[in-house]
Amino acid sequence: MTVPAALQAALARPASLTIALSGGIDSLTLSAAAAKVRGAEGVTLCHAVSAAVPSAATARVKDFAAAWGLPLKLVDAGEFADPSYRANPVNRCYFCKSNLYGTLARMGPLVAAGTNTDDLSDYRPGLQAAAEHGVLHPFVDAQMSKADVRALARALGLGELAELPAAPCLASRIETGLRVEPVDLAVIDRVETLLRAELGNITLRCRLLRGGWVVEVDPRVYEDLSAQKRRSILTEVRLATDDGRAVDLRAYSRGSAFVHQ
Repeated sequence: MTVPAALQAALARPASLTIALSGGIDSLTLSAAAAKVRGAEGVTLCHAVSAAVPSAATARVKDFAAAWGLPLKLVDAGEFADPSYRANPVNRCYFCKSNLYGTLARMGPLVAAGTNTDDLSDYRPGLQAAAEHGVLHPFVDAQMSKADVRALARALGLGELAELPAAPCLASRIETGLRVEPVDLAVIDRVETLLRAELGNITLRCRLLRGGWVVEVDPRVYEDLSAQKRRSILTEVRLATDDGRAVDLRAYSRGSAFVHQ
């Protein structure tokens, strides 16, 4: 079996297992590994559908579950009914994950997430919510990094999914302190979907900042864009946003919508 022994042990240990499947490479790989270790009948996938989840991620989850023959439950985690989440404070992720894990805990006693060891060195308030709800982190138990997860994805036959760029929830594109509004999230999803169709599956963010809309593109791709292409992208984004706010295009900068308060 291609699943490392330490990960096999972590996945086989629980009597039942529900996996929080976001549609990113970490949770997809965890789900595939769990299917290998436990069999299709031994794992349940749960995917939260909301305005903050990219439509492409939901489609990816549905395709994956069908291809692997795994049971999938689509849920509404209810974060948009939480005023603390909607206010978009510096620890917004805590409120998002608290709602998610609270919902999943009612569906099954043991929930696992795709957290890897690289995540532990970053500011992730969602991990506090995970600890409060007893969420399992099999990749962490197996001491697996992001690179290890991608290598496992390739070994498990996930193909091009193994190269998926990181893509946190759409709410992360809204500058800290600006209210999370479904209408703005829909614009973000629309712009990113439009540009990925043109530029490929690259690192790309459409951010809403206090100064207006900003599209950030992988630095290497950005440098290769001609002046004409940059103007064309800006025109497309203005048409897609259509709200009179300023629009800018620049190289990707990690966490540029996150403001410590």
